[in-house]
Amino acid sequence: MAEFTTGEAVAIELPVARIPTRAAAFVLDLMVQAVLGIAMFAGALLLVNGNDSNPWFTTLMLISLVTVLVGYPVAFETLLRGATPGKLALGLRVVRADGGPVDFRHALTRGLTGAIVDFWMLGLFGVIAVASSMCSPHARRVGDVLAGTVVVHIQQRLSVPALAVPPAWLTGWSAELDLTAFPEDLALAVRQYLTRIDALTPGAQYELGNALVSAVCDRLRIAPPAGYPPVQILGSVIAERQRRALPPPAPPGPFAFPSVGFTALS
Repeated sequence: MAEFTTGEAVAIELPVARIPTRAAAFVLDLMVQAVLGIAMFAGALLLVNGNDSNPWFTTLMLISLVTVLVGYPVAFETLLRGATPGKLALGLRVVRADGGPVDFRHALTRGLTGAIVDFWMLGLFGVIAVASSMCSPHARRVGDVLAGTVVVHIQQRLSVPALAVPPAWLTGWSAELDLTAFPEDLALAVRQYLTRIDALTPGAQYELGNALVSAVCDRLRIAPPAGYPPVQILGSVIAERQRRALPPPAPPGPFAFPSVGFTALS
């Protein structure tokens, strides 16, 4: 596990993927890339009628090479938010150094660096990537360092935070909210704030809480309820979001007694 600090100054822990798992994912992706490369090679030959001395064949092969080595990881990591088929098969994902999702810029930096430095042109078929990963506490290859990313496990169970319980006097207010505009990254920041609030100083609790309340209310296009501390407002919003996401509880049997417990935040 490694600790990352989000843009809201909230610390989160994520399980970092190490060399064996990443190498296995790389091999799976390499197999898919090989099939794609063979298909593009056959298509190029078909377009030039089998004349491999045709200048267009050289051009098509260069395009195919760039597509397979760079376009493949860049396209998948952009569309799948940091994953490729090989990474998905082994439960891995690329995230930013602050734990957030990657975008095209991060994927392009990783793809170009992988083709030039980490694996192929200068990478001695992955020796550079392995060496840099072994020297990094978070197993980051050169492309990760330049892009500001880390590869983490997404299927490993994380520590379960406590349920956000809304104050009774705000349940009616939160029940009427339209939460469709509440993005997941902002919800994550709020959840982390609520679960780690005891570790923050009173000043940080107040400043971060007010900043998150303003961000949430701006996205929901509402005014925050006056006279309530940030922790109550944020707890009420998160609890209502969770209530709508969770399935309704099954009715108890004739001799069942109601139970009390905790549910993980969604």
